[in-house]
Amino acid sequence: MRWNKYTIETTTVAEDFISAMLSELGIEGVEIEDKIPLSKADQAEMFIDFLPELLPDDGVSHISFYLEENGTDNTEFINQVKAALEELRGVVDVGSGTITSDRTEDIDWVNNWKEFFHSFSIDDLLIKPTWEELKDEEKDRLLIEIDPGVSFGTGKHETTQLCIRQLMKYIRGNQDYTPICRNPRVLDIGCGSGILSIAALKLGAKEVVGTDLDPDCMTSTRENMQVNHLEQAPATFFVGNLIDDKELFKRVGEEAYDIVVANILADVIIPMAPAAYALLKKGGVFITSGIIDFKENEVREAMKAAGFSIAEVNVQGEWVNITAIKG
Repeated sequence: MRWNKYTIETTTVAEDFISAMLSELGIEGVEIEDKIPLSKADQAEMFIDFLPELLPDDGVSHISFYLEENGTDNTEFINQVKAALEELRGVVDVGSGTITSDRTEDIDWVNNWKEFFHSFSIDDLLIKPTWEELKDEEKDRLLIEIDPGVSFGTGKHETTQLCIRQLMKYIRGNQDYTPICRNPRVLDIGCGSGILSIAALKLGAKEVVGTDLDPDCMTSTRENMQVNHLEQAPATFFVGNLIDDKELFKRVGEEAYDIVVANILADVIIPMAPAAYALLKKGGVFITSGIIDFKENEVREAMKAAGFSIAEVNVQGEWVNITAIKG
């Protein structure tokens, strides 16, 4: 199926007015492109930091809507849009108000991204999408199968890989480090698709508890636990914010964890640090990532202020892992 895409060049102050006008004309959804920075509230829902190279806001906005290409002449409808834009000029600055058109194919956005997610390894751990077949030469590998669905967490992002490598070290150990606790109890803050909880269990954790702000993550996590034959594993997941929700904090359990892992925004890790400190046992390990490099020092200072000592810092691309110990 083909669609005709129409884009209105306007101003940021007119976005709500034009969106409402299009809705009144029967358009069910629009795309808005502008250079307005995301608010902290918006960022807190995204679970990863954003690259800082943002162009300055120039007040220009582009609002796009789609009409199915079914042989109908859309000229009359577009003329209605143009007339409505002229009426809005008496209320708000709509800018140029020019309308350009383009043609696009019907794209399955939910599934088409899958062509870019293939099996890959982190040391001896194989992470495989559920829709790929396991190769014969891979059958002896430590395996995680994952379908993130609508949740963050395929394992390919640098922040997730940094966390997994730290879980490997602090659960299983390596030639340079012997874990204090071989079968730790792990808390996964911002569990997303459940990939870090699954990795922790596969590596030897005796129990995992996960939290996330997004209820959809609970569905993704449960499905991925089943795919990995962990549906009977000692694992509990909650929806909520450990920083503000005292009842959730109580249910999760104070001084109950050997490891807390948080692959979330630096701006969330900073206020989360005191809560993580309280949730960990003495000597417990706080593994963090989702930290863009220019925020490393802010996170370090927040961890130190909460009582942690910094054990190590690892970098992959522009992303940072900070691992800290509760004294």
